[in-house]
Amino acid sequence: MIFKLARRAATVAGLVAATTAAAWAQTYPTRPITVVVPFSAGGPTDTVTRLVAEVMSKELGQQVVVENVGGAGGTLGAARVAKAAPDGYTILLHHIGMATSATLYRKLPYDTLNAFEYVGLVTEVPMTLVGRANLEATDLKSLIDYVKANKEKVTYANAGIGAASHLCGMLFQSAVETQVTTVPYKGTGPAMTDLLGGQVDIMCDQTTNTTNQIKGGKIKAYATTSPARLAALPDVPTAAEAGLKGFEVGIWHGVYAPKGTPKDILDKLTAALQKALADENVKARFAELGTVPSTAEEATGPALKTKLESEITRWEPVIKAAGVYAD
Repeated sequence: MIFKLARRAATVAGLVAATTAAAWAQTYPTRPITVVVPFSAGGPTDTVTRLVAEVMSKELGQQVVVENVGGAGGTLGAARVAKAAPDGYTILLHHIGMATSATLYRKLPYDTLNAFEYVGLVTEVPMTLVGRANLEATDLKSLIDYVKANKEKVTYANAGIGAASHLCGMLFQSAVETQVTTVPYKGTGPAMTDLLGGQVDIMCDQTTNTTNQIKGGKIKAYATTSPARLAALPDVPTAAEAGLKGFEVGIWHGVYAPKGTPKDILDKLTAALQKALADENVKARFAELGTVPSTAEEATGPALKTKLESEITRWEPVIKAAGVYAD
């Protein structure tokens, strides 16, 4: 008798939980949604997020508020979302660092593949190798010569271990077989500020953060990491064109939610993301920044999960070979 009562109570509790989850999904959202950007304000991921969040707010009928939680190569912000309630009100927009941190960090406060639900891919942004405006090197070849001749003095800015700028810097130094002094920042926003001010020499960063500065003549552009020249920067050669083979990397972005977020809520977030990426103003602004929105097929949970899994596999041997790890 006691067993039957316990089983009945468990069944009722399960039905109540399921009914409550369904009710949440039906009424969601009823209040503002926070999208965590795991980097400082003013950086490339922040720029992408704010463009997308504006349209998603209209589609969801509630404001999508951007919260910058920088530090530790994006892992602090990711951990914040992993620990959040799975109710759709706290989500994450992260870049390629989501994949690379799985190898870069010896101990993460979350399980990269199993702590999140997947909403969809946002965009894949090319990168540019840039330098301060008064750097004497005029093209990629002379930059490489300069770096090799002055490796003890050359400073390379990045947004910290695991950031896109850090990954690109590792590839560049490996490609030219020369190590320089790296200067980590809490984001590429402050790193760009110091590059503009001439406090550091070079940086490799996403076009979303460099295009306007390049066009304005405020920094020098030496190459893009894309397979073909970019429409937004037609005068900037690819690294391969300029003689540096194998120096290609794109920084993809995706949206995640805490593990256990109901499917109906995930579907609403995915639909809002797809609407945002199809918005003509978003397309135009992305084009100005040297990138394009993901397609509707790419802006889905399964596509993002597949991308994350493949990128973890791709970057693991690169990072291990470089011997760069963080606690």
